[in-house]
Amino acid sequence: MRPLLLLFIALPVLEMWVLIAVGSEIGALPTIGLVILTAVVGVTLLRRQGISTLMRAQEKMQAGNIPAKEMVEGIFLAVGGVLLLTPGFITDFFGFICLIPGLRNLLLGFILRHVKVVPPQNFNQSPNHKRGDDIIEGEYSKDEKRPGENQHSVEDKRPKP
Repeated sequence: MRPLLLLFIALPVLEMWVLIAVGSEIGALPTIGLVILTAVVGVTLLRRQGISTLMRAQEKMQAGNIPAKEMVEGIFLAVGGVLLLTPGFITDFFGFICLIPGLRNLLLGFILRHVKVVPPQNFNQSPNHKRGDDIIEGEYSKDEKRPGENQHSVEDKRPKP
């Protein structure tokens, strides 16, 4: 928890320091222009790459495969987009790392080597449950509501021994 708290405190301070340093070198208006330009470029990159990643994920799902790489790419694209929309040059740097395909693929390769993707399972059944066990045939009907009585009834259709 402390590293995250430190990040949320240190990052805005560093961003302000870098913005002031850049602003003192090139002026306030060009600095603001650069911040806006990186946001526009980031949104454009995010839109292009996000659509292509979504299309690849849909193709994999239609083929019956799990789009693990595309899901992680989508997370990188979302994080990169948020970082690029956040004013500042440090967040822009990390945002572009998330959006540049070569650097993103290096990070993806590292993540996919260390994370195991498991397909969803049906958790309603025990591992020893066999299909067809414990099936009781019956009918369910909704009767008119009677005061003080249960409004649902179940008729037992099991054969009598």
